[in-house]
Amino acid sequence: MAIHIIGVPMDLGAGRRGVDMGPSAIRIAGINDRLRDLGYTVSDEGDLAIRTQEEQRIKDQRARYLPEITRVVNVLARRVIKTMSKNDFPLILGGDHSIAIGTISGLAAFAQKQKKTVGVLWIDAHADYNTPESSPSGNIHGMPLAVLTGLGPKPLRNIGGAFRKIDPHNVAIIGLRNVDRGERENLIRLGVKLFTMEEIDRYGVHRVMKKAIQQVASRVDYLHVSLDLDSVDPVYAPGVGTPVKGGLDYREAHLIMEMIGESKKMTSLELVEVNPILDTRNQSAEFAVELVQSAFGKKIL
Repeated sequence: MAIHIIGVPMDLGAGRRGVDMGPSAIRIAGINDRLRDLGYTVSDEGDLAIRTQEEQRIKDQRARYLPEITRVVNVLARRVIKTMSKNDFPLILGGDHSIAIGTISGLAAFAQKQKKTVGVLWIDAHADYNTPESSPSGNIHGMPLAVLTGLGPKPLRNIGGAFRKIDPHNVAIIGLRNVDRGERENLIRLGVKLFTMEEIDRYGVHRVMKKAIQQVASRVDYLHVSLDLDSVDPVYAPGVGTPVKGGLDYREAHLIMEMIGESKKMTSLELVEVNPILDTRNQSAEFAVELVQSAFGKKIL
């Protein structure tokens, strides 16, 4: 299988600067060579061009930098469609989590033409289910999952075509531990599957992942994995956009990715919110690369 790496060095959706350097940090951590060592053909397509915050004005405080984010995720969606059309694997490096709108919209547009279904495993401390009306900050990296299930700004909902990109019942959020008040109602109303850190603590990550794979991965044709590194506890990954204490530990994170790899269902992957400014000697990016290796089949023995 050929893996196509696409960098999206965007921090426009975030409230804190630095995640635009995430793709560079992940490459410095050796992602290309690590995947080649596992036997994959890797093609690095470089980074998308993005206008910085200094080059534009905020037109709507409830959806900050919406025009440029819309442009970027539209370009990304087309790149994903192109990669999928070659029967290759898109690996997207962010950047803030708003880039998922482009990745998954591209995948959904491709799948729709094939009359296939799409599911998402969203590994994240946050639900990312705000809308401009509910968001406390107006930062779009807190909105992508809502957009992809049919809520939020129309320009973003229409990336890749005017249809709902994912059925909420085909989404599982794993590692959840920080939900805004405005998100909670829609998450429950629309039937998104929620696997909180409390559940992982209570039942163990293996049982939780087995359930998530059964309820989502096993019932769809294309499975996208969206890995926000803030799902991991800051002890192991301090260099992330929005750190939250009480996250996945080292082995829990690896087991999640190992079980995804063993399922043989993953058809696309993105890695987001790595922030080198907050990191120590690039340890978070290096951990992220290790997790990607686990998803692609690296074993201890």
